Amino acid sequence: MKIGRWSHHGHISEGWIIGDAVVPFPYDLTIRDMLRLGLRRALELHTELKALKRLPLRDVQLLAPLAPASIRDFVAFEEHVEGVSAAIDGVSEVVPEWYEAPTFYFTNPHTVLGPGERLTPPVTERLDFELEIAVVLGGEDGKNLAVPDAATRIFGYTIMNDWSSRDLQGREMKVRLGPAKGKDFGTSLGPWIVTADELEPFLDADGFLTIRAEVWVNDELIGHDLVSNMGWPFPELVAYASRASRVVAGDVLGSGTIGNGGCLGELWGRRGELSPPPLQSGDVVRMVVEGIGELTGTVGDAIQPPLIPPARPRQRLRNRTGAAA
Repeated sequence: MKIGRWSHHGHISEGWIIGDAVVPFPYDLTIRDMLRLGLRRALELHTELKALKRLPLRDVQLLAPLAPASIRDFVAFEEHVEGVSAAIDGVSEVVPEWYEAPTFYFTNPHTVLGPGERLTPPVTERLDFELEIAVVLGGEDGKNLAVPDAATRIFGYTIMNDWSSRDLQGREMKVRLGPAKGKDFGTSLGPWIVTADELEPFLDADGFLTIRAEVWVNDELIGHDLVSNMGWPFPELVAYASRASRVVAGDVLGSGTIGNGGCLGELWGRRGELSPPPLQSGDVVRMVVEGIGELTGTVGDAIQPPLIPPARPRQRLRNRTGAAA
């Protein structure tokens, strides 16, 4: 089952994507409602759609399949870490701490882009894409989940492009924070959410997804990998995210960038040069993931932001002038 959002004559609808048609949910249900109901109830409702109105898929514009409650982005592919560490820090390595637990950062749920939507990047000399697979959570809220319970919260999967400015990222991470402004300007999701039952045949004995993912820039294949090369399967990422915290319906958890050219930064680190070149205005990035679909995004022109001055030297006074000590 596929669910998503679309625009038709200026009206936004949410519902199922079935073959070459879209079918709005009944009872004025939304994607968020469906996620809260959980996968089992969603599948039951899917059986009631025969009498519902259909529209040709070609007549609508697909939108991002949800407005995420939050976006956690993991770094679960060892090969990606090896290459990008060389590009950012000048040394290709995977630190021992990477193997101890799956690491993630929070990114911006307010700059999510949909299929075909144009990216407005920051002023940057090293614009990059990142091909990821993301899980979308549904059902009840969870805290300190065991792995089997975490697996039941996985409602479905979508494709994720974590657009990245490598020069901004490199600067801010030297301050031991981030990534932040190097990534929070755009995250593409889509083209829809494929429910977890659809991809069960691709799960191996250890719970890893054995699906192929590939990325193209201007019709040139840049990278491809099997998602099963992750260091942890998705339920373990969900369980870790819930530690001393809370996961809720509508949360999106990205796998991190696939290896073997899942982003330009990995290739720059391995080759010691900017080859292939950073993305430019007009470039088209197309991501294809087996069992999910295809997500395309176009790079637009950067907009020069208002200037913010650098930090000013301060005297480190401990009391206001004239105040008692």
